[in-house]
Amino acid sequence: MQREGSPWRGLGVVFTKELADHLGSARMRVLEWLIILTAAASLYGVFQAIHNATPDDAFIFLRLFTMAESPMPSFSALLSFMIPLVAIGLGFDAINAEYNRRTMSRLLSQPIYRDALLVGKFLAGLVTIAISLLALWLLIIGAGLVLMGVPPSGEEVARSLLFLVLALAYAGIWLAVALLCSVCFRSAATSALVCLALWLFLTLLWPMLVPALAQAFSTPDPISAMLGQPSLDTLQWQQALGRVSPARLFEEGILGLLSPETRTLGPVFMSQLRGAVIGSPLPLAESLSIVWPQAVGLIAGVVVLFTAGYVVFQRQEVRA
Repeated sequence: MQREGSPWRGLGVVFTKELADHLGSARMRVLEWLIILTAAASLYGVFQAIHNATPDDAFIFLRLFTMAESPMPSFSALLSFMIPLVAIGLGFDAINAEYNRRTMSRLLSQPIYRDALLVGKFLAGLVTIAISLLALWLLIIGAGLVLMGVPPSGEEVARSLLFLVLALAYAGIWLAVALLCSVCFRSAATSALVCLALWLFLTLLWPMLVPALAQAFSTPDPISAMLGQPSLDTLQWQQALGRVSPARLFEEGILGLLSPETRTLGPVFMSQLRGAVIGSPLPLAESLSIVWPQAVGLIAGVVVLFTAGYVVFQRQEVRA
């Protein structure tokens, strides 16, 4: 049976409606205030520490994102923890809620294809997160201007904006995971539990398992064993297996973008330090060349997970 018209007909209607629901929902309000209050607590101590920092630091504004003051983590580490919760909160019932309200068959009886419905819901969630991240970024920059009295440089603004793009790709992965679970499970509670379990496994448990798995997969090295240090093969396996977790890719991307002095994200060889001035910052182009595999990995994860949800949704029976 041939389709009539464009499969994207009605995409704008679905997107606008879902975006308005997200921005006006009590769920989003709770998540927004949770992020703002925890970010304010994290940045309070950072401002005190920055006042005591050296005035020669050329990237003082970037320290707002990366500097941590015990017992609070840094703002970027806080985002790596909070972004999945926001994405899962927006997407875990995107599809199954239509089934539970018995509105799915009625909705698709209109001149709206499943393509437009699924893409519209995904884009609405992604734009909602983008608006929240941009507002939070503006609040941080404004607070830095007021409290430090020093404007950020052009490179600092560029690096922090690229950090927002990386954070949005990271959010896209967990939004796609939540959408996939919402398609696969008719119960919203089951969908939320599976998403949270997967997030906890990849964020907390997987880094604990990686050293043992890397040791099992790597070739034994007697010299490293005598010294009590992991071999180069083991370190490479640890790095490769650790990057299965989106959180690891996001953390490495943060390190490359917001810490300009970072020269590598893996084992450091003497050839990489030849001719280098230790502690000197890298240009933005070179930092991008370091983190582009992480950015591509996050974007590829979004595409793969969303495609999986798209295929499953296309094959589902919606008339029941």
